[in-house]
Amino acid sequence: MAEPAHSSDPATAPRSVPVALGDRSYEVLIGPDLIAQSGALIAARLPGAKCGIVTDATVASHHLAALERGLQPAVKLAGSIVLPAGEATKSFRELGPLCERLLELGLERGDLVVAFGGGVIGDLAGFAAGILRRGVRFVQIPTTLLAQVDSSVGGKTGINTPQGKNLIGVFHQPSLVLADTGALATLSPREMRAGYAEVAKYGLLGDAEFFSWLEKNWQGVFALERAPLEHAVETSVKAKAAIVARDEHETGDRALLNLGHTFGHALEAWTGYSERLLHGEGVSIGMALALRFSEELGLCPAGTAARADAHLNAVDLPTRIGHIRGGKANADELVRLMGQDKKVKQGKATFILVRSIGDAFVTQDVDPAKVRDFLAREIA
Repeated sequence: MAEPAHSSDPATAPRSVPVALGDRSYEVLIGPDLIAQSGALIAARLPGAKCGIVTDATVASHHLAALERGLQPAVKLAGSIVLPAGEATKSFRELGPLCERLLELGLERGDLVVAFGGGVIGDLAGFAAGILRRGVRFVQIPTTLLAQVDSSVGGKTGINTPQGKNLIGVFHQPSLVLADTGALATLSPREMRAGYAEVAKYGLLGDAEFFSWLEKNWQGVFALERAPLEHAVETSVKAKAAIVARDEHETGDRALLNLGHTFGHALEAWTGYSERLLHGEGVSIGMALALRFSEELGLCPAGTAARADAHLNAVDLPTRIGHIRGGKANADELVRLMGQDKKVKQGKATFILVRSIGDAFVTQDVDPAKVRDFLAREIA
């Protein structure tokens, strides 16, 4: 019999955010010590399943033993697969062998893949779960701030190719997300900042009050103080869950979640998905570009971009293309890479621009020549 899934003490119970998708609905649980409670939490919702863990070498060194202990005996563990850390792991080169290794663990259609790591592992393991035996269930246990507030929620899975980021993948919703905020203590300051870019995104795209709160409380988030950290994660997850519930497959306003990503993904591709630019750093620069471009087009009041820049700079996030080390970008190349973005429709790139902080909108009515000239000035 599974142990109780929730603490009886409201002060220590995890926060729960539902993602309402009919028969594919699930919870996102947020709080400390969820890795230690993972077996009880999973068994209470998905009884009888055995699982295979997919993680990377960095996460394994910090947390894998704790997860293996936490899962058992409530959940039968078929085995753990440890992959190389880094964005390059999101590739065809790793996907095929991963699927074969999961099959070798004996996972059946009713079993679980546990994606244990940051966005790279979540996207790759989720994709593998989506195609393994034509779809097995999976649980996300995100260990980075970026994954906890963004990539672990909403069912987007996939891999990168030389043509662009996340161009191969499937929508495959997890059955549960366990966002253990205690795991964030092992992040490097750079990884924590990169994840924070996605937190700031939710304020910039649709919640001006939350952005103002972040301007006043970001130090507590970075200090991993429980109340501000959990508030930041919960508010971000609620924002994403609401949008995903309205537009699961990104046919409409789910594209708002890509504020900064059209520019940012092109910058990531330009750097070869290398350590020169983490995903969250690309998003930070991309958001700053989107706001400056919006201001240049007269879509938002003067000073809007400067306010966003000031906050991102305060937490030591990059906001300029020139902040990327190791070479000078080329405007024509960046425009070409933006044309490979998965949100391109009928040859037109999708842009998320803003009318003000907290009021973003989706458009394809952007003159490519203006984009190219804007980028050329930003690079100069």
